[in-house]
Amino acid sequence: MRFSYSAAENNGTIVRGTVEAIGESAVLDLLARKGLHPISLVAMPRSGGIFVSKITVSDTIFLTKYLALMLRAGTDLFRALDILIADFEKPAMKALLLEVRESLERGQPFYTAFASHPYEFEPVFVNLIKAGELSGNLEKVFGDLGTMLAKQEDLRRKISAALTYPAILLVASSAIIIFLVTFALPRIAGVFGQAGITPPFFVGWVFAVALFLSTHLVAVGIVAVGGLFGGWFYLFRTRTGRAQLNAAFRHTPVIKTVMQRIAIQRFASTLGLLLSAGLPIIDALELTATAVGDIQFEQALRRIGQEGVSRGASLGDSFRKEPAFPLVITTLIAVSEKAGHLEEVLGTLSTFYESEIDSAVKSMVTLIEPLMLIILGGIVGLIAMSVIVPIYQLIGQF
Repeated sequence: MRFSYSAAENNGTIVRGTVEAIGESAVLDLLARKGLHPISLVAMPRSGGIFVSKITVSDTIFLTKYLALMLRAGTDLFRALDILIADFEKPAMKALLLEVRESLERGQPFYTAFASHPYEFEPVFVNLIKAGELSGNLEKVFGDLGTMLAKQEDLRRKISAALTYPAILLVASSAIIIFLVTFALPRIAGVFGQAGITPPFFVGWVFAVALFLSTHLVAVGIVAVGGLFGGWFYLFRTRTGRAQLNAAFRHTPVIKTVMQRIAIQRFASTLGLLLSAGLPIIDALELTATAVGDIQFEQALRRIGQEGVSRGASLGDSFRKEPAFPLVITTLIAVSEKAGHLEEVLGTLSTFYESEIDSAVKSMVTLIEPLMLIILGGIVGLIAMSVIVPIYQLIGQF
């Protein structure tokens, strides 16, 4: 196992490094043999270890804002990292920061340590740091990164909060329906069967489904969970699935508006930030394509970079050839490009679409809630009728 350590020599000099050992005690023995006094010792798992899903967006926001603040105050990068290493209690963050500092001490560029953890730090993040490091403007890059990440996280939380009530309603209603179908209805069907009552066709169909589910509950549960997981993996983890889901959303009223505005906001904020950091326009378009989260916009941005700008066409003319972007976006980009303030216009667009997303999400929830109530109410009503109709038949026999 790999460990990162900081230790003091007899003369007080602080040294840092990494070592392979079977455990902490072995590392401590090794340091003692070298005459070093350990200060900190952190396990540093290889790629795919604790870093996966351990460093949160909140951690990254804090890191970028803190580094921007410390650099603005005149603190050098090594000192800022030392303070963060002493401050952070989360093992994943402490290990990352030690790795970053060790990388700097070896003379490697600052961004390389982040690039080695692609699960936590997307290409946009890494390339922004690289651009800031090359231009000597890390302070501004960190500040802009912190602001962009904080806005994206705030937007995600707003959408999650808006969808919380529909999600609770769906889960609670589904649980009630599953209970009725798998436990209550089979017993009621058994009672009416013993009484010799032949229910209407739709009631018999509901009873048959309920009896089948109750008899094969475990098998149905396994198939259902497997189907849900497989469907989720296909739709969200494969390119073909995401393309099909994206196409479905683009033809769904209200939802297509939300998805389009989220994609435009990501496009505007990411491209504006990359350009302000000094990245070449073709590289900025390629990186924005990876971060926009919409297959149609992603393909359009790649065409704009590879088939338009790289061949000498202006950015505005290249955007005009792509119907994926609304006319107002292409017009603003063309005008601002000629005026020479493209970054400012993209920043304004990003801010404008943040409020537009908020209103679009509220409209979507306003539509979803009554639609869910109608569908779930219809299912519960069908189950209720399946109980009430045989009861009336039973009463009619007396």
